[in-house]
Amino acid sequence: MHMMSDVSLALVIFGLAYLVIITERIHKTIVALSGAALMIGLGVVTQDEAFYSHEFGVDYNVVFLLIGMMVIVNIVRETGLFEVLAIWAAQRARAKPFRMVVLLAVLTAGLSAMLDNVTTVLLMAPVTLAITKRLELNPVSFLIVEAVSSNIGGTATLVGDPPNIMIASKAELGYLDFLVVLGPIVVVMMAVFLGALWVFFGRTMQVAPHLQKAVMELRMSDAVQDGALLRRCVWLLGIVNLAFCVHGPLHLEPATIALLGASAFMLAGHAGKKENSEELSYLTDVEWKTIFFFIGLFILVGALVKVGVIRYLADQVVTLTRGNLAGSTLAVLWGSAVLSAIVDNIPYVAAMNPLIVDLARSLHPEIADYATLVHQPDILPLWWALALGACLGGNGTIIGASANVVIVDLARRAGYQISFWRFFAFGFPVMVGSVFISMLYLWLRFLV
Repeated sequence: MHMMSDVSLALVIFGLAYLVIITERIHKTIVALSGAALMIGLGVVTQDEAFYSHEFGVDYNVVFLLIGMMVIVNIVRETGLFEVLAIWAAQRARAKPFRMVVLLAVLTAGLSAMLDNVTTVLLMAPVTLAITKRLELNPVSFLIVEAVSSNIGGTATLVGDPPNIMIASKAELGYLDFLVVLGPIVVVMMAVFLGALWVFFGRTMQVAPHLQKAVMELRMSDAVQDGALLRRCVWLLGIVNLAFCVHGPLHLEPATIALLGASAFMLAGHAGKKENSEELSYLTDVEWKTIFFFIGLFILVGALVKVGVIRYLADQVVTLTRGNLAGSTLAVLWGSAVLSAIVDNIPYVAAMNPLIVDLARSLHPEIADYATLVHQPDILPLWWALALGACLGGNGTIIGASANVVIVDLARRAGYQISFWRFFAFGFPVMVGSVFISMLYLWLRFLV
């Protein structure tokens, strides 16, 4: 009875919080923290579980990755680097809006594959805001396109999205496995996505000729605000990005790299300056509302994991079509996409991973070697379906992926509102289309 009470409480609290976030009557950070406090206060999760449990609590790797990268972005902003990159991108695109959308989307997808989608949007959003300001364009569509592109691009590699790292560990798959299997279909999805953008928006995006001319006449050197700091930051950015790419062999979590990088940037920013050391604007300017929203969201979803809701939903996705390879693969793909749009994909993948292993053991009890077991021809498609569904499902809603939340808060800080429904109207069709393309790909590659 107690367990049923916990399940009911968790579902009611999470459901109410989700509904209030959708209505946007109360700021989502207040809602998430209030829901998390109720989960702890009513005993659905204990305080220790909420703050210290790797399974049910706050994912501090994401939290400190965000903090570290926000500090880096705040320091880099002072150098004028984002303005320089904005001018370069605008001039490469001949100051034509749709060309800029394509360039920024491709850059975002490519960087997300090399780094991760949160880091990428933290670096790309300031550039986008600078470009659109120069051309007097509303940046909202540009930013939503970048959020969606980051989620698509991050699907391509092992390091692009946290669920892929988790799947690779459980399925014993390597970097090249992800690149070879998921890389080609991500390229196809990006091409289709950009084609769709042209059909719906390409002809309507216009800029006044005098603004185009003014941008083409800009000199990048004029945008530099602190040349010495800029040179130091460029070197440090290169080192941090390289460390992100090889964080596995270095045995360092992305959060550790971000914090080490932030420390180096802070030291570089203060080198030679006589200003009051207490005036740390790059710390006060961190998007703390976003940070605390994630903390609350992790506890809300962690409570659903603890009471078994996530495990039950994941189990249903697999068991409904047990024994039917095509049915199981498509159920995992679509189930993962829909559920990842509603809850964070990290705990969902954590629940799905052991279920796929259990299914492999039940189908192949004669295989003792683990690597051979999880690489069976009727099991491998499930891993790829899980990766595609979990990563692409993040485009479905504004809270489906960390990158979406970050983009929305950066837009708000710049004075632009992206509502839940504005993002949903754009992102959900993209999610459905990309998952449909993934379904065809999995069918042709593994199921025919």
